[in-house]
Parts: sequence; C-alpha cells; structure tokens
Amino acid sequence: MQISLFRSLVQSRRFDDVTLRVLESILVCKDVESSLQVQSCLREFMRSEIMCIIKETAARSTEDKLYVIEFLVRTFALVGDAKSCLAMRYEGLILRGLVSSSNCSLQVSQKEWVTFAEHSMKNGFYKVAKKACENALACYETDDMADGMTDDDSYKKVQMTNNIKRLRNAAEASSSSSRSVRALAAEYLKKKESDKIKMQVRDHEKTPSVGSSLFREGIKRRNLRRLVDYQNMKQLDQSKDN
Repeated sequence: MQISLFRSLVQSRRFDDVTLRVLESILVCKDVESSLQVQSCLREFMRSEIMCIIKETAARSTEDKLYVIEFLVRTFALVGDAKSCLAMRYEGLILRGLVSSSNCSLQVSQKEWVTFAEHSMKNGFYKVAKKACENALACYETDDMADGMTDDDSYKKVQMTNNIKRLRNAAEASSSSSRSVRALAAEYLKKKESDKIKMQVRDHEKTPSVGSSLFREGIKRRNLRRLVDYQNMKQLDQSKDN
C-alpha cells in the first residue's frame, strides 16, 4: 500500500516532504534482502518517470525547476541510485550557473563544485568530476576578490586552487586509464576471434578431401583466409586512426 501511495503521489506530481516521508517509511525495513528488492523496484519506477517530469517542467520558472530537481536528488539518494542522483545534482548546478547573473542568490560556490567533483570521483564518473573541477577553478568568488583580503586568505586561496588542480588531474588520469582498459579489452577480443578463425583454417587444411568435397573445402579455406585478411586490415586501419 505504501509503494502504491508513493507511486500515486509522484504521478500526481506531489514533489514535497510528504512524498519523501512516504518513501522513507517504505525503506525502513529490517529485512535487508526485502529492502534491496524494494529499492530496486523504486529505482526502476523513478527512472521511468524522470523524462516525463523533466519535459513537464521545461516551461516552468527556474525556481520551480530547481525545486523539482532537489526533490529528484533526494529521491534518488534514498533509493540508492547514485548515477541519477549525481545527474540531477549536475543539472541543478548548471541551471543555477545559467541564471546566476540575474539572481546572485543562485550563484554556485567554488565549494559546491568541489564537493560535487569529489562525489563524482568517488562513484567513478571521472569526466564529470574533471568538468566540475574546471567549473570550480573558473568560479567567481566575491569574497576572494575583495580588496580587504588578507595574506592568510590569499594563502588559503592558493592552497584550494592547487587542491582542485590535483583533483582535476586525478580525474583526467582515471578517465584515460578507464579508456585504456576498454581499448585493451577490445583488442584482446579481436585477437581472440582472429586466432579462432586461423585455427579453423588450419583444421580445414589438415582434413583430407577428395572429389567435389575437395573443391568445397578449397572454397571454405579461401573464404576463411579472406576473412582473416579483412580483419587484420581493419585492425591496422583502426590502429592508424587511433
């Protein structure tokens, strides 16, 4: 009944604390296995609703959009969907950055970008973390630019900048490393398939054939050799492009 109530509230677009309290009450469960199953069910439901919600709020005011985004952030955090939670947080930060020139209260602070970058790194979203670090470095801090900034304040600013750069470099290195792992895996699979075909060619060549069967085997061996040559040429072209 509680799950049905939560679904009904979301589908009627009740994005308030009442809906969140219903969700929290659903997730209070002593049985770990049941709790995980419920979380999985709720994650799928929210993922199925999110695109409709975003489209419906497209024409609404910035304040309304941010209110809905905050609700989605809290909801995805409760159901254990880190990716969707981070995606919504990013949407909120970007939206605030776009309108901050006309509303200073919505300006994204350097600390907010750094916190988001750290959370993105922790969850394996390295490219997003790198972009957040770049936004943090480019962020205009009114307090840091004030005429009355002390030497201690300047030192802290330099330290913070260096920390952000280290985090950005770590995110970039992790992203490159992940790409390298994927590239090596793809190369291994291609080589494995090529070796398999070569083995088939050798097996065919060892099989004695006579008459018409010899002709058919000859065609098979030729086709297999052509396939091997084609794959080798394709791999060579890909390596040149890379």
